[in-house]
Amino acid sequence: DTEDASETDLAKHDEEDYVEMKEQTAWACLCQARAEFFFCRMYQDKLASLKRQLQQLQEGTLQEYQKRMKKLDQQYRERIRNAELFLQLETEQVERNYIKEKKAAVKEFEDKKVELKENLIAELEEKKKMIENEKLTMELTGDSMEVKPIMTRKLRRRPNDPVPIPDKRRKPAPESPAQRFEARIEDGKLYYDKRWYHKSQAIYLESKDNQKLSCVISSVGANEIWVRKTSDSTKMRIYLGQLQRGLFVIRRRSAA
Repeated sequence: DTEDASETDLAKHDEEDYVEMKEQTAWACLCQARAEFFFCRMYQDKLASLKRQLQQLQEGTLQEYQKRMKKLDQQYRERIRNAELFLQLETEQVERNYIKEKKAAVKEFEDKKVELKENLIAELEEKKKMIENEKLTMELTGDSMEVKPIMTRKLRRRPNDPVPIPDKRRKPAPESPAQRFEARIEDGKLYYDKRWYHKSQAIYLESKDNQKLSCVISSVGANEIWVRKTSDSTKMRIYLGQLQRGLFVIRRRSAA
């Protein structure tokens, strides 16, 4: 009886173990099924969320898209504002430069117009003085008074004509040649009356009408010199021929 009871207990114990194992297996399967269900559900939810976000993105209603677009719009507006400010500053600078250049151009034009007029007046005055000096020279040297002899035909005297009386008036004495001075230009310097004169040298300029001018040699050319009056800074051109004929006389003076 004792052995039968032991076998019965053993069989009962094995059956309980089997049932427990089956329950554990079933529970494990259930847990795995639940896990797979939740995973599948989570996948579906995420996929649906992504599809929804994609749809919102295409419609422009996605919150993240709107947030980033707002930031981009702010950056864009700031950049446009800076560009407009830069354009305004550059435009104002260009306008200031234009006004400045225009004023400078007008001033330069007016100055050169006045300078041109003054130069032409000075040239005409110089030409006038040259003509007057040449006329004075001809009058002094007698060039303008030279008269060519008139060819006359001698007529044969008739027998009854009176004998012509020879003209006993004294012939005018020939004028002595005008005094000439040595004057030449070499290496940009004037050699006159045994002295050398150079640019920027202070001189006295004497004319035939006893005028004595205080001048400075402003330049030495090939056949003439330019002198500047110290009184009014006007310039005169003196030719070598005028110095040689004595129309003008140059004397040295102290620069002080």
